[in-house]
Amino acid sequence: MALPRGLRPLGYRDFRLFWLGQLVSRVGAWMQSVGQAWLVLELTNSPFRLGIISTLQFAPVLLFSLLGGVLSDRVPKRRVILFAKIAMMGQAFALAGLVWSGHIAYWHVAVLAAVYGVANSLDMPARQSYVVELVGKDDLMAAIVLNSAIFNSARVIGPALAGALIGVFGVGPMFLINGVSFIAVIGALLAMRTEGAPHPGARASVREELLQSLRYVVETPTIMLVLALLLFVSLFVINFNVVVPLVARDVLGEGAHGYGLLMAALGGGAVLGALGVASAGLRRPTRTMVIAAATMTSAGVLALGLVSSFALAAAILVVTGLGQIIFTSSVNSMMQVMVPDRMRGRMMSFYVLVFVGATPAGAFLMGLLAEHFGVSLACALGGAAGIISVAVVAVRWHAHAPMRVG
Repeated sequence: MALPRGLRPLGYRDFRLFWLGQLVSRVGAWMQSVGQAWLVLELTNSPFRLGIISTLQFAPVLLFSLLGGVLSDRVPKRRVILFAKIAMMGQAFALAGLVWSGHIAYWHVAVLAAVYGVANSLDMPARQSYVVELVGKDDLMAAIVLNSAIFNSARVIGPALAGALIGVFGVGPMFLINGVSFIAVIGALLAMRTEGAPHPGARASVREELLQSLRYVVETPTIMLVLALLLFVSLFVINFNVVVPLVARDVLGEGAHGYGLLMAALGGGAVLGALGVASAGLRRPTRTMVIAAATMTSAGVLALGLVSSFALAAAILVVTGLGQIIFTSSVNSMMQVMVPDRMRGRMMSFYVLVFVGATPAGAFLMGLLAEHFGVSLACALGGAAGIISVAVVAVRWHAHAPMRVG
């Protein structure tokens, strides 16, 4: 029996293994994310220091993601991903041990956040560019959406579990569970057959390959505009690891359980968005889809700055999560189908650099604004800046020839 187009990637053995392994691992990752944010607030009671942790966790992407892209074009991608996952597992176990020993300090969390960031800067370009080798270009968008569904299903399950468990057992078990969850994805990678081997042909030096990829980005207007849009939305809008815990605690007066439920609402909206895109069976994203989704996400963060009701905040986060998943999966797919196969790892490193690399600056900015002007105003300013930026990029994009992807 043939699978619907949106589920066709699950018919590929290696993608199915990777997908299932990631499902388990991502739940643990979201539990750690909630535990880490709550631990920092318990240790410091400072929104600014919470923003610093997010900055340290994502700043290494600015330094290493382009090198990670070159590496994933030179070394089998499965090997790169496996190395990165093992490093992330060690980071989680280290946090668990420090919490349970009673010796955890803010600087420990900061250093280990940076360790995670380095591993993530190698993992993300390889993992993003690996997907097309598992399923092919025709099923790429469906595969990206299914991966996004995992990420956001985990965002529903992980924070809700973490919020309930932290109140009873504290934050320590969140890190231990995450460490154990990596066994699933590491086992899946070891069982897979697709190596993601480098594209055949003569290789230039690392410096020359970086310059080649940079020239390609600069000389391809659609890619430049998509990356500009991704930059602005990531910088001003997608800062949920800082925004949501602050809204939960400082605006709504909620504890860890309420924070977990709000993150679950954000993830639930993203799952709905993923299911909608998968059901539509789209093979390629459209310009209208990307612009509309970016606007929806920005408007959601702006609206979050105006709420004082838990139920309304949760509803807004559902809509925001829906917009975010459509936006990020469309941009990811657009980048991958447009670029030459031999440069895919490097092109996806630009995607990672912009998407994740803007997070440290955005987290720092939102933490600083919230510290000095309040959480609600910080959300309103971030959302408004996102909407204005999307409008500017949309006008520039419209001035170019209609987008052609494929």
